[in-house]
Amino acid sequence: MKLRNAVVVDGVRIPFSKGGRGKLEAARLDDLGAYLIRALLERNPKVKPTMIEDLGIGGNLARGVRQLSGLPAEMTDFSSERACATSQETAMRISMAIMLGQYDCGISVGAERMGTYQERLDRPLGAASSTRREGANPKARQLTKLQRDMAPNHFDYFSVPIPDYILDSPTGASMVQTGQNVCEMYDLTREEIDAFSMRSQHKLAKAYDAGIYKDEVLPVEVEDPVFDDKGNWLPNEIGPMVIFDRDENVRPYTTMEGLAKLPPVKGIVSYKGGPLMITAGNSCPRNAGVTAQLIMSEEMALKLGIEYLARVIGWGNGGVKQQIMGMGPVVSTPKALKHAGLELDQIDRIEFNEAFACQVVASLRELKIPEEKVNVNGGSIGIGHPICATGNRLWMTICKELKRSNKRYGMATQCCGDGEGMTVIFENPDAPK
Repeated sequence: MKLRNAVVVDGVRIPFSKGGRGKLEAARLDDLGAYLIRALLERNPKVKPTMIEDLGIGGNLARGVRQLSGLPAEMTDFSSERACATSQETAMRISMAIMLGQYDCGISVGAERMGTYQERLDRPLGAASSTRREGANPKARQLTKLQRDMAPNHFDYFSVPIPDYILDSPTGASMVQTGQNVCEMYDLTREEIDAFSMRSQHKLAKAYDAGIYKDEVLPVEVEDPVFDDKGNWLPNEIGPMVIFDRDENVRPYTTMEGLAKLPPVKGIVSYKGGPLMITAGNSCPRNAGVTAQLIMSEEMALKLGIEYLARVIGWGNGGVKQQIMGMGPVVSTPKALKHAGLELDQIDRIEFNEAFACQVVASLRELKIPEEKVNVNGGSIGIGHPICATGNRLWMTICKELKRSNKRYGMATQCCGDGEGMTVIFENPDAPK
């Protein structure tokens, strides 16, 4: 079977709002997904609705988005889920189908409303949603020796061992607890992770001021939600319509002094007996958001005369212990590079999802990646990380940056789920070789 090239044509998103208390609280995500699909087609008039053969939907989104968008009733759609990498998985499934010749054109949509998603995450381990047959099974956290011990190939990827106090700590740890564990495994300081967070916010603010995100973030008219004095949305109260055009967590005036004043997130512990270091300032926020991107075969793009953004040329998935969840990219990145036939020093730009500053800092150290190649226009600490929408965001951000900077190779990577990493490699066809 002859494989073909899959290419990213375009990607758009709405601004990301604060989860549970932001501008999107009164909005329907399926309406917003349909809005983005229509926008993609309007921006790319050579692509007709009947050319879209499959729609991948990742996350908290009703599947009626296909009808709402006006796409043909005869086309197919599917849903996928890979925690934080859900829409990256959706986009990859579409790309793989195109590479195998199943079809020529598809759209990947990702959506998340963390105000509702987080309620499930915060439920106590083993607690059922309604009866004892539902919810997390407490036996799933009882590890065998193989599951507890470091992987036989651990030192193929990592320069330091996982300390026993982490290996023996409870699995099913909260995401913030995994961040604390990573800090202790790598002896990170509060100052260095706060400094990374400050730099991320400053780069994002500078990029917004320069208009870099105008091609990615689409303004949208939404109902301004009405909240009570405790911050709860009042669904029976109708607010005025407003234009929402900027990610809500951009903080251009972030300082080290301000970050140092923030207390650690409640509920985390130090199994080493050290200081607690994960704060709201050095973590991504909870968010709501929707993303969409148009993917097709290179043959179709050339036939239609479309100047696409980038080719998809390699990918990899890797797993780590759940207690150090954020280190997944350390395993997935070498696999993706091997698949693409590249060395790390050939990668010009990297979009690394900032779930926590500590996991990015530690991963860059392990992978020997210079920070100046990473998130050059800011990252998720300021942009936000609506779980199932982020994967698409990483793809469109890196592909547009490759085109903008005239660089050849780019990479999107993120930690996800119960201790996974996902990395995808892209090539800008117009860059000098």
